[in-house]
Amino acid sequence: MKLTSRSVSLAAMVSTVLASALGATLIVTGTASAATTLGAAAAQTGRYFGAAIAAGKLGDSTYTGIVNREFNMITAENEMKWDATERGRNQFDYTGGDRILNQALNNGKRVRGHALLWHQQQPGWAQGLSGSDLRSAAINHVTQVATHYKGKIYAWDVVNEAFADGNGGGRRDSNLQRTGNDWIEAAFRAARAADPNAKLCYNDYNTDGVNAKSTGIYNMVRDFKSRGVPIDCVGFQSHLTNGPPGDYQTNLQRFAALGVDVQITELDIAGSSQANGYATVTKACLAVSRCTGITVWGVRDSDSWRTGENPLLFDSNGNKKAAYTSVLNALNAGGTTVPGGDPGTTTTTTTTTTTTTTPPDPGSGDCTASVSLNAWNGGFVATVKVTAGSSGLNGWKVTTSLPSGTTVTGSWSTSGSGTTGTVVWSNVDYNRAVGAGQSTEFGFQGTGGSDGLSPTCAAA
Repeated sequence: MKLTSRSVSLAAMVSTVLASALGATLIVTGTASAATTLGAAAAQTGRYFGAAIAAGKLGDSTYTGIVNREFNMITAENEMKWDATERGRNQFDYTGGDRILNQALNNGKRVRGHALLWHQQQPGWAQGLSGSDLRSAAINHVTQVATHYKGKIYAWDVVNEAFADGNGGGRRDSNLQRTGNDWIEAAFRAARAADPNAKLCYNDYNTDGVNAKSTGIYNMVRDFKSRGVPIDCVGFQSHLTNGPPGDYQTNLQRFAALGVDVQITELDIAGSSQANGYATVTKACLAVSRCTGITVWGVRDSDSWRTGENPLLFDSNGNKKAAYTSVLNALNAGGTTVPGGDPGTTTTTTTTTTTTTTPPDPGSGDCTASVSLNAWNGGFVATVKVTAGSSGLNGWKVTTSLPSGTTVTGSWSTSGSGTTGTVVWSNVDYNRAVGAGQSTEFGFQGTGGSDGLSPTCAAA
């Protein structure tokens, strides 16, 4: 349970080599080369791999270095919760949340919002309310916060931990629950009205397998879907020891079959079988077509709410652990389902690989760009490698020409100039400098065709 301290690779359908007018190459292979970071590896399957971070630790260069390098989705650990954003009634302060948001967006990452309503971490003034007065305050809070972040949040945990343990799958007794059993529905409807484009999630713990609690949530989601209540996703916190239960994947799949995305939202695993447990969770997500991503709850072991259990992917000094390697290998191995597709459907394609001769050294201050594609019917993920010339780079721009009808739906480790037509991709702060002969990567996901991207690179 959370406390206050924390709250594909799909086979390609295209095999082409295109030469650009500026000497850069486009290398399209059936299987993308192994990515070297968690975010890039996940993105090759159309998913994300994220972390929960704290604003107070952004001054730690080791911490921010890992965050900027490894993850393509960010969650605010505490800074977007009720007690942080509305300390006095109708007195909103978004300082901490905005700092997290800006850290993410300025480095080409997306953001999960956590959490609009929760029975814990309520400000003192809200704890003293009840009945219709509390309901009004709660819905106002949802509306104001979701409106403030409108268009900037990928998904909101609208309601957090509203079901009880050991209660036969029933609701938790809380001041919010006592305002009426429809309070969760009211919160989701208010969130949709405030930000129509954010995905709206219900989030909870101890729901990793098929049990009374997860079944209670399943029944709520099924009811919501049948009545048109706006719910898009279910979050599984997955605070585990050694690994998930044997029916973990089955449980994810049954929720996906209801027509919602499933997300691993707060993953951490303690115990002697940690590396294997992380690999098992990752593979389970990759096997479920609507499992859209994984978030670990913290960065280094020293940042974890599970003090002394060392449950994360980096040790307290920021070194990669065996669990990190097991996750990266699982992500690079890829999955066989199409993210966001019909639950339970599997797409199989034939892989063809084509290689080309590397172009000559671009010379002092210049660069080349190559791209690997994972494509499926209706979409693709492009991973672009920028390679510096003989004198290195202190900034770069890559230009791609998208086919007619193709739209960029997301990107990481870059800042793009648009979503259709000719798009110019620029470095972000942490990958501005590229040593002579060295490379850095960024990527983007899109709908539509992926032929003829023809990237060209120039020093900025």
